[in-house]
Amino acid sequence: MGVTDPAGPVMDRDEVDRALARLGAEHEAIETSLLALQDHAGRRLLEGAELTGVTKERWASTEAAITLLWAYFDAYSDALRTAREIRARRRWSSREDLVELTELLRGEPVTLAGSAAALANAPTLHGGPGRLSERYSLSALVDRMNELYASSLDMVVAADAVWSALPARIDLLAAELQRTRQLAHSVGVRPGEHPAGDDLERITRTLARLREQVISDPLAFWVPAQGSSAPGGGRPDTTVYDREARALEDVRREIDAVLTVRQDAEKRLVRLRDVLSRADRTLAEARTARGEVLAKIAATEVPVVSGPPTVLQEQLATAAEYRRHAQWHRLSPLLEELEQKAEEELLRARESLTAVTAPLAVRAELRGRLDAYKAKVARLGLAEDPELAELYERARRMLWSAPCDLRVAEQAVLRYQRAAAEALGGPDASAVPRQFGPQDSRGEP
Repeated sequence: MGVTDPAGPVMDRDEVDRALARLGAEHEAIETSLLALQDHAGRRLLEGAELTGVTKERWASTEAAITLLWAYFDAYSDALRTAREIRARRRWSSREDLVELTELLRGEPVTLAGSAAALANAPTLHGGPGRLSERYSLSALVDRMNELYASSLDMVVAADAVWSALPARIDLLAAELQRTRQLAHSVGVRPGEHPAGDDLERITRTLARLREQVISDPLAFWVPAQGSSAPGGGRPDTTVYDREARALEDVRREIDAVLTVRQDAEKRLVRLRDVLSRADRTLAEARTARGEVLAKIAATEVPVVSGPPTVLQEQLATAAEYRRHAQWHRLSPLLEELEQKAEEELLRARESLTAVTAPLAVRAELRGRLDAYKAKVARLGLAEDPELAELYERARRMLWSAPCDLRVAEQAVLRYQRAAAEALGGPDASAVPRQFGPQDSRGEP
Protein backbone atom coordinates (compact mmCIF):
# COMPACT_ATOMS: atom_id res chain seq x y z
CA MET A 1 0.00 0.00 0.00
CA GLY A 2 2.35 2.82 1.10
CA VAL A 3 3.73 4.58 4.13
CA THR A 4 1.15 4.86 6.89
CA ASP A 5 0.09 7.94 8.87
CA PRO A 6 -2.59 8.63 11.49
CA ALA A 7 -5.24 8.18 8.78
CA GLY A 8 -3.91 4.71 7.90
CA PRO A 9 -2.28 3.49 4.69
CA VAL A 10 -2.13 6.04 1.91
CA MET A 11 -4.90 5.49 -0.60
CA ASP A 12 -4.13 4.97 -4.27
CA ARG A 13 -5.87 6.81 -7.08
CA ASP A 14 -8.56 4.13 -7.64
CA GLU A 15 -9.41 4.04 -3.94
CA VAL A 16 -9.64 7.82 -3.91
CA ASP A 17 -11.92 7.89 -6.94
CA ARG A 18 -14.20 5.19 -5.51
CA ALA A 19 -14.38 7.01 -2.14
CA LEU A 20 -15.19 10.32 -3.83
CA ALA A 21 -17.95 8.70 -5.91
CA ARG A 22 -19.49 7.09 -2.81
CA LEU A 23 -19.28 10.28 -0.77
CA GLY A 24 -20.75 12.25 -3.68
CA ALA A 25 -23.75 9.91 -3.87
CA GLU A 26 -24.22 10.19 -0.11
CA HIS A 27 -23.96 13.98 -0.36
CA GLU A 28 -26.69 14.07 -3.00
CA ALA A 29 -28.99 11.76 -1.00
CA ILE A 30 -28.47 13.76 2.19
CA GLU A 31 -29.13 17.03 0.41
CA THR A 32 -32.36 15.67 -1.09
CA SER A 33 -33.52 14.43 2.31
CA LEU A 34 -32.69 17.70 4.04
CA LEU A 35 -34.56 19.73 1.43
CA ALA A 36 -37.57 17.41 1.76
CA LEU A 37 -37.46 17.84 5.55
CA GLN A 38 -37.19 21.59 5.12
CA ASP A 39 -40.29 21.62 2.90
CA HIS A 40 -42.26 19.08 4.96
CA ALA A 41 -45.75 20.39 5.82
CA GLY A 42 -45.41 19.09 9.36
CA ARG A 43 -42.21 21.04 9.95
CA ARG A 44 -43.78 24.26 8.67
CA LEU A 45 -46.78 23.73 10.95
CA LEU A 46 -44.52 23.10 13.92
CA GLU A 47 -42.60 26.31 13.26
CA GLY A 48 -45.77 28.39 13.31
CA ALA A 49 -47.69 26.66 16.08
CA GLU A 50 -48.00 27.65 19.74
CA LEU A 51 -46.87 24.35 21.20
CA THR A 52 -47.24 22.97 24.70
CA GLY A 53 -46.31 19.86 26.67
CA VAL A 54 -44.22 17.08 25.22
CA THR A 55 -44.45 18.49 21.69
CA LYS A 56 -42.92 21.78 22.79
CA GLU A 57 -40.01 19.96 24.42
CA ARG A 58 -39.47 17.64 21.46
CA TRP A 59 -39.69 20.45 18.92
CA ALA A 60 -37.04 22.51 20.77
CA SER A 61 -34.69 19.52 20.54
CA THR A 62 -35.66 18.83 16.94
CA GLU A 63 -35.10 22.43 15.85
CA ALA A 64 -31.63 22.32 17.36
CA ALA A 65 -31.01 19.00 15.60
CA ILE A 66 -32.08 20.43 12.23
CA THR A 67 -29.79 23.42 12.76
CA LEU A 68 -26.90 21.06 13.47
CA LEU A 69 -27.87 18.96 10.46
CA TRP A 70 -27.35 21.89 8.12
CA ALA A 71 -24.11 22.84 9.87
CA TYR A 72 -22.86 19.28 9.51
CA PHE A 73 -23.98 19.16 5.90
CA ASP A 74 -22.16 22.42 5.08
CA ALA A 75 -18.99 21.10 6.70
CA TYR A 76 -19.36 17.82 4.84
CA SER A 77 -19.88 19.70 1.58
CA ASP A 78 -16.79 21.84 2.16
CA ALA A 79 -14.63 18.81 2.90
CA LEU A 80 -15.93 16.95 -0.15
CA ARG A 81 -15.39 20.01 -2.35
CA THR A 82 -11.80 20.36 -1.06
CA ALA A 83 -11.10 16.69 -1.78
CA ARG A 84 -12.50 17.01 -5.28
CA GLU A 85 -10.35 20.09 -5.94
CA ILE A 86 -7.20 18.26 -4.80
CA ARG A 87 -8.06 15.28 -7.00
CA ALA A 88 -8.69 17.58 -9.94
CA ARG A 89 -5.21 19.17 -9.81
CA ARG A 90 -3.63 16.42 -11.86
CA ARG A 91 -4.85 13.51 -13.86
CA TRP A 92 -2.32 11.31 -12.02
CA SER A 93 -2.25 12.54 -8.44
CA SER A 94 1.13 12.90 -6.79
CA ARG A 95 2.02 11.17 -3.58
CA GLU A 96 1.59 14.41 -1.68
CA ASP A 97 -1.91 14.75 -3.14
CA LEU A 98 -2.74 11.17 -2.18
CA VAL A 99 -1.50 11.72 1.38
CA GLU A 100 -3.61 14.84 1.65
CA LEU A 101 -6.65 13.05 0.15
CA THR A 102 -6.18 10.12 2.51
CA GLU A 103 -6.23 12.51 5.44
CA LEU A 104 -9.41 14.14 4.12
CA LEU A 105 -11.23 10.95 3.24
CA ARG A 106 -10.16 8.68 6.10
CA GLY A 107 -9.00 11.00 8.85
CA GLU A 108 -10.98 13.46 10.97
CA PRO A 109 -10.67 16.57 8.88
CA VAL A 110 -13.87 18.27 10.02
CA THR A 111 -13.91 20.35 13.22
CA LEU A 112 -17.29 21.76 14.20
CA ALA A 113 -17.97 24.41 16.82
CA GLY A 114 -21.61 24.34 17.90
CA SER A 115 -23.59 27.10 19.56
CA ALA A 116 -24.29 26.66 23.25
CA ALA A 117 -28.05 26.55 22.64
CA ALA A 118 -27.81 24.02 19.83
CA LEU A 119 -25.45 21.78 21.70
CA ALA A 120 -27.58 21.99 24.81
CA ASN A 121 -30.77 20.82 23.05
CA ALA A 122 -29.48 18.42 20.41
CA PRO A 123 -28.22 14.93 21.30
CA THR A 124 -24.56 14.25 20.59
CA LEU A 125 -23.23 11.38 18.53
CA HIS A 126 -22.26 9.33 21.57
CA GLY A 127 -25.21 10.34 23.73
CA GLY A 128 -23.06 12.29 26.20
CA PRO A 129 -22.99 16.01 26.99
CA GLY A 130 -22.26 18.30 24.08
CA ARG A 131 -18.81 19.85 23.64
CA LEU A 132 -17.97 23.27 22.24
CA SER A 133 -16.18 21.62 19.30
CA GLU A 134 -15.96 18.12 17.87
CA ARG A 135 -13.84 16.45 15.20
CA TYR A 136 -15.37 14.09 12.70
CA SER A 137 -14.35 11.84 9.86
CA LEU A 138 -16.57 12.10 6.80
CA SER A 139 -18.10 8.66 7.43
CA ALA A 140 -18.77 9.55 11.09
CA LEU A 141 -20.31 12.82 9.95
CA VAL A 142 -22.63 10.90 7.61
CA ASP A 143 -23.64 8.60 10.48
CA ARG A 144 -24.26 11.61 12.68
CA MET A 145 -26.41 13.30 10.05
CA ASN A 146 -28.40 10.11 9.47
CA GLU A 147 -29.01 9.82 13.20
CA LEU A 148 -30.17 13.42 13.57
CA TYR A 149 -32.25 13.21 10.41
CA ALA A 150 -34.07 10.06 11.55
CA SER A 151 -34.96 11.51 14.97
CA SER A 152 -36.03 14.83 13.45
CA LEU A 153 -38.14 13.20 10.75
CA ASP A 154 -39.74 10.89 13.32
CA MET A 155 -40.90 13.85 15.38
CA VAL A 156 -42.13 15.84 12.35
CA VAL A 157 -43.97 12.90 10.78
CA ALA A 158 -45.63 11.95 14.09
CA ALA A 159 -46.91 15.48 14.69
CA ASP A 160 -48.08 15.81 11.09
CA ALA A 161 -49.86 12.45 11.25
CA VAL A 162 -51.81 13.51 14.33
CA TRP A 163 -52.66 16.90 12.82
CA SER A 164 -53.75 15.23 9.57
CA ALA A 165 -55.98 12.70 11.32
CA LEU A 166 -57.57 14.13 14.45
CA PRO A 167 -58.56 17.79 13.93
CA ALA A 168 -60.51 17.04 10.73
CA ARG A 169 -62.33 14.15 12.41
CA ILE A 170 -63.04 16.28 15.46
CA ASP A 171 -64.46 19.03 13.24
CA LEU A 172 -66.73 16.55 11.44
CA LEU A 173 -67.93 15.18 14.76
CA ALA A 174 -68.46 18.71 16.06
CA ALA A 175 -70.60 19.50 13.00
CA GLU A 176 -72.66 16.38 13.62
CA LEU A 177 -72.89 17.38 17.27
CA GLN A 178 -74.28 20.79 16.29
CA ARG A 179 -76.95 19.20 14.09
CA THR A 180 -77.84 16.82 16.91
CA ARG A 181 -78.11 19.70 19.38
CA GLN A 182 -80.51 21.55 17.09
CA LEU A 183 -82.62 18.43 16.68
CA ALA A 184 -82.54 17.81 20.43
CA HIS A 185 -83.66 21.38 21.12
CA SER A 186 -86.60 20.95 18.74
CA VAL A 187 -87.93 18.03 20.80
CA GLY A 188 -87.28 19.63 24.19
CA VAL A 189 -84.06 17.79 25.04
CA ARG A 190 -82.14 20.51 26.86
CA PRO A 191 -79.39 20.62 29.49
CA GLY A 192 -80.76 20.43 32.98
CA GLU A 193 -84.06 18.98 31.75
CA HIS A 194 -82.99 15.72 30.14
CA PRO A 195 -79.90 13.50 30.60
CA ALA A 196 -79.27 13.50 26.84
CA GLY A 197 -79.10 17.32 26.92
CA ASP A 198 -76.47 17.13 29.66
CA ASP A 199 -74.54 14.57 27.61
CA LEU A 200 -74.52 16.89 24.60
CA GLU A 201 -73.08 19.70 26.70
CA ARG A 202 -70.37 17.43 28.08
CA ILE A 203 -69.47 16.13 24.60
CA THR A 204 -69.27 19.71 23.32
CA ARG A 205 -66.86 20.73 26.07
CA THR A 206 -64.75 17.59 25.66
CA LEU A 207 -64.41 18.00 21.87
CA ALA A 208 -63.42 21.66 22.20
CA ARG A 209 -60.79 20.78 24.81
CA LEU A 210 -59.58 17.81 22.74
CA ARG A 211 -59.12 19.91 19.61
CA GLU A 212 -57.18 22.55 21.51
CA GLN A 213 -54.89 19.90 23.01
CA VAL A 214 -54.35 18.16 19.67
CA ILE A 215 -53.38 21.42 17.98
CA SER A 216 -50.95 22.51 20.71
CA ASP A 217 -49.55 19.12 21.74
CA PRO A 218 -50.02 16.55 18.95
CA LEU A 219 -47.34 14.19 20.29
CA ALA A 220 -49.47 13.64 23.40
CA PHE A 221 -51.85 11.80 21.04
CA TRP A 222 -49.23 9.64 19.31
CA VAL A 223 -48.74 5.94 19.97
CA PRO A 224 -45.33 4.70 18.68
CA ALA A 225 -45.33 1.33 16.96
CA GLN A 226 -43.79 -1.39 19.11
CA GLY A 227 -40.48 -2.62 17.73
CA SER A 228 -40.47 -0.19 14.79
CA SER A 229 -37.36 1.88 14.11
CA ALA A 230 -38.70 3.59 10.99
CA PRO A 231 -39.33 7.35 11.34
CA GLY A 232 -43.01 8.03 12.01
CA GLY A 233 -43.79 4.45 12.97
CA GLY A 234 -47.00 4.51 15.00
CA ARG A 235 -50.54 5.82 14.91
CA PRO A 236 -52.64 8.67 16.31
CA ASP A 237 -54.32 7.92 19.64
CA THR A 238 -58.06 8.30 19.00
CA THR A 239 -59.26 6.91 22.35
CA VAL A 240 -60.94 10.13 23.55
CA TYR A 241 -62.38 10.88 20.11
CA ASP A 242 -63.81 7.37 19.73
CA ARG A 243 -65.38 7.52 23.20
CA GLU A 244 -67.14 10.80 22.46
CA ALA A 245 -68.25 9.57 19.03
CA ARG A 246 -69.92 6.59 20.70
CA ALA A 247 -71.51 8.84 23.31
CA LEU A 248 -72.91 11.09 20.57
CA GLU A 249 -74.30 8.04 18.77
CA ASP A 250 -76.07 6.97 21.97
CA VAL A 251 -77.58 10.45 22.34
CA ARG A 252 -78.64 10.42 18.70
CA ARG A 253 -80.46 7.11 19.17
CA GLU A 254 -82.24 8.49 22.22
CA ILE A 255 -83.32 11.59 20.32
CA ASP A 256 -84.53 9.39 17.45
CA ALA A 257 -86.67 7.56 19.98
CA VAL A 258 -88.10 10.88 21.16
CA LEU A 259 -88.78 11.86 17.53
CA THR A 260 -90.61 8.58 17.05
CA VAL A 261 -92.72 9.46 20.09
CA ARG A 262 -93.55 12.83 18.54
CA GLN A 263 -94.68 11.14 15.32
CA ASP A 264 -96.66 8.34 16.97
CA ALA A 265 -97.83 10.07 20.16
CA GLU A 266 -101.47 10.54 19.14
CA LYS A 267 -101.88 6.95 17.94
CA ARG A 268 -100.26 5.61 21.11
CA LEU A 269 -102.46 7.78 23.30
CA VAL A 270 -105.57 6.60 21.46
CA ARG A 271 -104.45 3.00 21.84
CA LEU A 272 -103.78 3.57 25.56
CA ARG A 273 -107.26 5.02 26.06
CA ASP A 274 -108.73 2.03 24.26
CA VAL A 275 -106.83 -0.50 26.41
CA LEU A 276 -107.80 1.27 29.63
CA SER A 277 -111.40 1.55 28.43
CA ARG A 278 -111.50 -2.19 27.73
CA ALA A 279 -110.07 -2.84 31.17
CA ASP A 280 -112.76 -0.61 32.74
CA ARG A 281 -115.53 -2.35 30.78
CA THR A 282 -114.19 -5.76 31.78
CA LEU A 283 -114.13 -4.74 35.44
CA ALA A 284 -117.66 -3.37 35.13
CA GLU A 285 -118.72 -6.67 33.57
CA ALA A 286 -117.01 -8.51 36.44
CA ARG A 287 -118.88 -6.41 39.01
CA THR A 288 -122.19 -7.11 37.27
CA ALA A 289 -121.33 -10.79 37.04
CA ARG A 290 -120.47 -10.88 40.73
CA GLY A 291 -123.93 -9.60 41.61
CA GLU A 292 -125.45 -12.25 39.35
CA VAL A 293 -123.32 -14.99 40.91
CA LEU A 294 -124.24 -13.91 44.43
CA ALA A 295 -127.93 -14.03 43.44
CA LYS A 296 -127.82 -17.37 41.59
CA ILE A 297 -125.17 -19.40 43.43
CA ALA A 298 -125.37 -20.26 47.12
CA ALA A 299 -122.58 -21.13 49.59
CA THR A 300 -119.84 -19.82 47.29
CA GLU A 301 -117.12 -17.29 48.01
CA VAL A 302 -116.97 -14.78 45.16
CA PRO A 303 -113.90 -12.51 45.02
CA VAL A 304 -114.43 -8.78 45.35
CA VAL A 305 -113.93 -6.77 42.14
CA SER A 306 -111.85 -3.63 42.60
CA GLY A 307 -112.51 -0.44 40.71
CA PRO A 308 -110.29 0.99 37.95
CA PRO A 309 -107.06 2.57 39.27
CA THR A 310 -107.38 6.34 39.13
CA VAL A 311 -103.60 6.80 38.98
CA LEU A 312 -103.49 5.45 35.41
CA GLN A 313 -106.13 7.93 34.30
CA GLU A 314 -104.18 10.73 35.97
CA GLN A 315 -100.99 9.64 34.23
CA LEU A 316 -102.85 9.43 30.92
CA ALA A 317 -104.05 13.01 31.43
CA THR A 318 -100.47 14.05 32.18
CA ALA A 319 -99.28 12.35 28.98
CA ALA A 320 -101.90 14.24 26.97
CA GLU A 321 -100.73 17.47 28.60
CA TYR A 322 -97.11 16.71 27.64
CA ARG A 323 -98.20 16.17 24.05
CA ARG A 324 -100.12 19.46 23.93
CA HIS A 325 -97.04 21.34 25.13
CA ALA A 326 -94.61 19.37 22.88
CA GLN A 327 -92.68 18.03 25.86
CA TRP A 328 -91.65 14.95 23.92
CA HIS A 329 -88.68 14.09 26.14
CA ARG A 330 -91.06 13.81 29.11
CA LEU A 331 -93.76 12.03 27.12
CA SER A 332 -91.46 9.28 25.83
CA PRO A 333 -90.70 7.49 29.14
CA LEU A 334 -94.24 8.12 30.46
CA LEU A 335 -95.83 6.48 27.41
CA GLU A 336 -93.61 3.42 27.74
CA GLU A 337 -94.54 3.08 31.42
CA LEU A 338 -98.25 3.61 30.73
CA GLU A 339 -98.35 1.08 27.90
CA GLN A 340 -96.93 -1.60 30.16
CA LYS A 341 -99.25 -0.74 33.07
CA ALA A 342 -102.32 -0.58 30.78
CA GLU A 343 -101.69 -4.09 29.46
CA GLU A 344 -101.21 -5.32 33.02
CA GLU A 345 -104.47 -3.65 34.06
CA LEU A 346 -106.39 -5.27 31.18
CA LEU A 347 -104.97 -8.67 32.12
CA ARG A 348 -105.94 -8.12 35.77
CA ALA A 349 -109.50 -7.19 34.74
CA ARG A 350 -109.84 -10.32 32.60
CA GLU A 351 -108.51 -12.51 35.41
CA SER A 352 -110.97 -10.87 37.80
CA LEU A 353 -113.89 -11.58 35.42
CA THR A 354 -112.76 -15.20 35.04
CA ALA A 355 -112.51 -15.66 38.80
CA VAL A 356 -115.93 -14.08 39.44
CA THR A 357 -117.78 -16.12 36.77
CA ALA A 358 -116.13 -19.44 37.69
CA PRO A 359 -119.22 -20.66 39.69
CA LEU A 360 -121.48 -19.97 36.71
CA ALA A 361 -119.09 -21.95 34.53
CA VAL A 362 -119.25 -24.84 36.99
CA ARG A 363 -123.04 -24.72 36.96
CA ALA A 364 -123.09 -24.69 33.17
CA GLU A 365 -120.75 -27.68 33.09
CA LEU A 366 -123.02 -29.62 35.48
CA ARG A 367 -126.09 -28.76 33.40
CA GLY A 368 -124.31 -29.97 30.27
CA ARG A 369 -123.24 -33.19 31.93
CA LEU A 370 -126.78 -33.87 33.22
CA ASP A 371 -128.39 -33.28 29.80
CA ALA A 372 -125.75 -35.44 28.10
CA TYR A 373 -126.60 -38.44 30.34
CA LYS A 374 -130.34 -37.88 29.87
CA ALA A 375 -129.90 -37.96 26.11
CA LYS A 376 -127.88 -41.16 26.36
CA VAL A 377 -130.56 -42.79 28.56
CA ALA A 378 -133.30 -41.75 26.15
CA ARG A 379 -131.33 -43.07 23.17
CA LEU A 380 -131.13 -46.51 24.81
CA GLY A 381 -134.84 -46.64 25.66
CA LEU A 382 -134.73 -45.96 29.40
CA ALA A 383 -136.35 -42.53 29.39
CA GLU A 384 -139.46 -43.85 31.20
CA ASP A 385 -137.52 -45.46 34.03
CA PRO A 386 -139.15 -43.92 37.14
CA GLU A 387 -136.04 -43.99 39.34
CA LEU A 388 -133.88 -42.33 36.69
CA ALA A 389 -136.61 -39.78 35.94
CA GLU A 390 -136.88 -38.88 39.62
CA LEU A 391 -133.09 -38.53 40.02
CA TYR A 392 -132.91 -36.42 36.87
CA GLU A 393 -135.74 -34.12 37.95
CA ARG A 394 -134.16 -33.62 41.40
CA ALA A 395 -130.79 -32.66 39.88
CA ARG A 396 -132.47 -30.43 37.28
CA ARG A 397 -134.46 -28.51 39.92
CA MET A 398 -131.26 -27.86 41.89
CA LEU A 399 -129.35 -26.63 38.83
CA TRP A 400 -132.16 -24.48 37.46
CA SER A 401 -133.18 -22.89 40.74
CA ALA A 402 -131.73 -19.81 42.39
CA PRO A 403 -129.76 -19.66 44.47
CA CYS A 404 -128.10 -22.90 43.40
CA ASP A 405 -126.04 -24.86 45.91
CA LEU A 406 -123.32 -26.23 43.65
CA ARG A 407 -122.07 -28.81 46.11
CA VAL A 408 -125.52 -30.36 46.55
CA ALA A 409 -126.28 -30.05 42.83
CA GLU A 410 -123.06 -31.81 41.90
CA GLN A 411 -123.86 -34.70 44.23
CA ALA A 412 -127.30 -34.98 42.62
CA VAL A 413 -125.74 -35.07 39.15
CA LEU A 414 -123.29 -37.77 40.28
CA ARG A 415 -126.13 -39.89 41.71
CA TYR A 416 -127.99 -39.65 38.42
CA GLN A 417 -124.84 -40.62 36.54
CA ARG A 418 -124.27 -43.69 38.72
CA ALA A 419 -127.87 -44.82 38.42
CA ALA A 420 -127.83 -44.34 34.65
CA ALA A 421 -124.58 -46.29 34.36
CA GLU A 422 -125.99 -49.17 36.40
CA ALA A 423 -129.18 -49.24 34.38
CA LEU A 424 -127.21 -49.30 31.17
CA GLY A 425 -125.05 -52.12 32.49
CA GLY A 426 -121.86 -50.03 32.15
CA PRO A 427 -119.12 -49.21 34.63
CA ASP A 428 -119.94 -47.37 37.81
CA ALA A 429 -120.18 -43.64 37.19
CA SER A 430 -118.22 -42.92 40.30
CA ALA A 431 -115.12 -44.15 38.51
CA VAL A 432 -115.32 -41.09 36.23
CA PRO A 433 -113.19 -38.25 37.66
CA ARG A 434 -114.90 -34.97 38.42
CA GLN A 435 -113.96 -32.11 36.10
CA PHE A 436 -115.27 -29.20 38.16
CA GLY A 437 -116.67 -28.60 41.60
CA PRO A 438 -116.76 -25.77 44.12
CA GLN A 439 -115.10 -26.20 47.46
CA ASP A 440 -116.01 -24.86 50.87
CA SER A 441 -113.61 -23.11 53.19
CA ARG A 442 -112.17 -26.49 54.33
CA GLY A 443 -111.35 -27.54 50.78
CA GLU A 444 -113.99 -30.33 50.85
CA PRO A 445 -116.40 -30.85 47.91
